[in-house]
Amino acid sequence: MSGSYDECAGVDDTMDSFWEVGNYKRAVKRFDDGHRLCNDLMGCLQERAKIEKAYGDQLTAWSKRWRQLIEKGPQYGSVERAWLGVMTEAEKVSEMHQDVKNNLVNDDVERVKNWQKEAYHKQIIGGFKEAKEAEEGFKKAQKPWAKKIKELETAKKGYHLACKEEKLAATREANGKMEASVTPDQQKKLHEKVDKCKQDMLKAKEKYEKSLEELNKCTPQYMECMEQVFDQCQQHEVKRLTFLKEALLDIKRHLNLTENQSYGTIYRELERTILGANTQEDLKWFSNNHGPGMHMNWPVFEEYNPDQASAPPKKKKPDGAPPTPSTDHVAPPGDRSSVSSYEKNQAYSTEWSDDEQPAGYSGNENGGNGGNGGTSVTSVTGGNGGNGNSFEEDSSAGKGVRVRALYDYDGQEQDELTFKAGDELTKTEDEDEQGWCRGRLDSGREGLYPANYVEPI
Repeated sequence: MSGSYDECAGVDDTMDSFWEVGNYKRAVKRFDDGHRLCNDLMGCLQERAKIEKAYGDQLTAWSKRWRQLIEKGPQYGSVERAWLGVMTEAEKVSEMHQDVKNNLVNDDVERVKNWQKEAYHKQIIGGFKEAKEAEEGFKKAQKPWAKKIKELETAKKGYHLACKEEKLAATREANGKMEASVTPDQQKKLHEKVDKCKQDMLKAKEKYEKSLEELNKCTPQYMECMEQVFDQCQQHEVKRLTFLKEALLDIKRHLNLTENQSYGTIYRELERTILGANTQEDLKWFSNNHGPGMHMNWPVFEEYNPDQASAPPKKKKPDGAPPTPSTDHVAPPGDRSSVSSYEKNQAYSTEWSDDEQPAGYSGNENGGNGGNGGTSVTSVTGGNGGNGNSFEEDSSAGKGVRVRALYDYDGQEQDELTFKAGDELTKTEDEDEQGWCRGRLDSGREGLYPANYVEPI
């Protein structure tokens, strides 16, 4: 076939052209594909939202666990605050990832869902209104041309068959002339057959050419009508592609935490907290609370006083203090929590995004017994150094019981603690015979306080 129809067929003859009868269905199918792709995008975002939530939950659990370990551990002062700043960073970043999850689900998924509902209208009988309208438009545009192409194919087939018959008749005539058994009358009939086949071939050719000419005449109109319907499909696709691009930009904005000013603020605050660690101040605090800077009631000569059956109290109790509770009411001292003891009693989530368990950290990396390798915290207490932890203290300093204040108390002297009712602190030494305990506030300050002003937690 020649002419404009061949030109419309395209360069690649191995592919079915859009212009072939019925090949517009691929353009119609785009409506179904577009609706399905909206569902795919929503599913994709929902999965990412689950990942964001899981990561945020893991950060929160990690921060909570290590904040408790650090607060109960031996680190003190401004370096402890700097370390806790890393936990604060995790908590704030966790909140931001929860915001990402909420934005993906509440904003992006809902936006795609609403656009899909507006762009694709389902029919009761199935399919989409837009796809049906496009298919009807293509059928209407293609119907006249499809009729012509069918007539052309019929004419082409008739012409090729006539050519075959004419060639066969000519061959028989030539063979008859070479055979002596063929009579003149038979040769005459063979010749007449050849002439008739030639005439039929010429008529079939004329009909074929006429059919092709008629097809070529209606082809431009056919192309115009098909392009009009196709352009309508393209306009709908333009809306879909444009929306998808805008939606992906919003998704990128929600995912890119570096564009959020709060994200940068988190790390600027963390840096200030870390840089605020003051070695000299920490050393001075330790000296004042656990070293030579501590107050000491040095022994002095005291005259015998017959009115006192026993030595005077170490500290004068404040006026109006409640009666000292009996020793049965005082909670027995317990070991101060450390990393290893805490881990034994703490249920910790194993659902990590990388499917790996958090590695345990040993206080003595060289392993072996406490007598091997360098000095570590665990080597002070003896035992197996390979099972130690940098948070564990020696047995003399590791005792502590959490208590809660029942009343306000304002320390009267330098070595006394001050607290409010409801405050929590750690009792580090049991009540003495005069009713005073030694304890440590969460701020790290240690001192004395009335035993009957607190209760065990």
